[in-house]
Amino acid sequence: MPHPPRSTVTLRDVAAAAGVSVATASRVLGGSSRTVAPEYAERVLAAASALRYTVDASARAMRRASDAITLVADDLTTPSMGMVVAAMERQARKSGAFVTVSSTRGTPDKQLRTVRLLRGLRPRALVLTSGRLQSNALEEQLFRELQAYEREGGRVVIVGVADEAFDSIDLDNHGAGYSAGNYIATSGHRNVVIFGGSHGSANFSARVSGFIDGLTSAGGKEPHIQVVSCEGNRQGGFDAARALAERGLGGTDAVLAINDMVAIGVMSAFRAAGVKVPDDVSVTGIDDIQLAVDVTPQLTTVALPLADVGTMSIRLALATRTRPTNFTARGNLVIRDSTMPRSR
Repeated sequence: MPHPPRSTVTLRDVAAAAGVSVATASRVLGGSSRTVAPEYAERVLAAASALRYTVDASARAMRRASDAITLVADDLTTPSMGMVVAAMERQARKSGAFVTVSSTRGTPDKQLRTVRLLRGLRPRALVLTSGRLQSNALEEQLFRELQAYEREGGRVVIVGVADEAFDSIDLDNHGAGYSAGNYIATSGHRNVVIFGGSHGSANFSARVSGFIDGLTSAGGKEPHIQVVSCEGNRQGGFDAARALAERGLGGTDAVLAINDMVAIGVMSAFRAAGVKVPDDVSVTGIDDIQLAVDVTPQLTTVALPLADVGTMSIRLALATRTRPTNFTARGNLVIRDSTMPRSR
């Protein structure tokens, strides 16, 4: 007996499965420029993928898909990513385009599902902020999806690592770490703790490697270096610094934090523990977010050109060149009040 034809999956079905309104589902899947909270966007994209939802061809034709540039980001909640996104939106508006966003939290299967769905929606370009693509099965599938998307006329821009297969903007994370480490070593610090972020991030690993290379290249007496893993956010820095203070500093005279938010958490924990920054311990970060100058003492950091990265990603996304273009964005050391020289 023949099976009855399968009913068409509608936008209402996707909204119900995701637990959101039809209007919210429409904004996510229809390329609206209105902001949707990342958690809702994730649920809608997951539901659409699970139900194999496809956009109606006539609806697709009516919307201006060629003006949509979609950012597929690991994490949209960090201040550094906020700087990138704001610059992307400004540049896109100047060009008559708009930016939509989706957060995947760096999970390969979420990246893969998102890119597959976006291929059907056909935005003009995809901008991915992620670690380097690895050679496991999921990453290989993602790589093939991105290649197929470009063959269909889209453009792919990778932000954060160099990638010869696509347009890319590489952040010189090793160089940023080197600048901070070298400064700390040459200013007389000899007992350094590195709060290095969680495992699994190629960008964080490059910063830690840069810290160590910078510390050991300054000449003179070899510094004592301890690397401590922590979450790459303010709470991670706070918890790690509190644990250090409770154990006893043991002569620690400097902390190198994987980013500014970790550094700010470190300073907060030290303040609560009665450890003076920079009198007792110097603290340095990387990124140069706005909060770096709002905290007391103001944070010494390595400023990465995050706004420039956002602007350049849109320019690459809208370009008409046929061969991939690769750029490297380098940082510069900004010395403020959270560090001070030590007698050598």
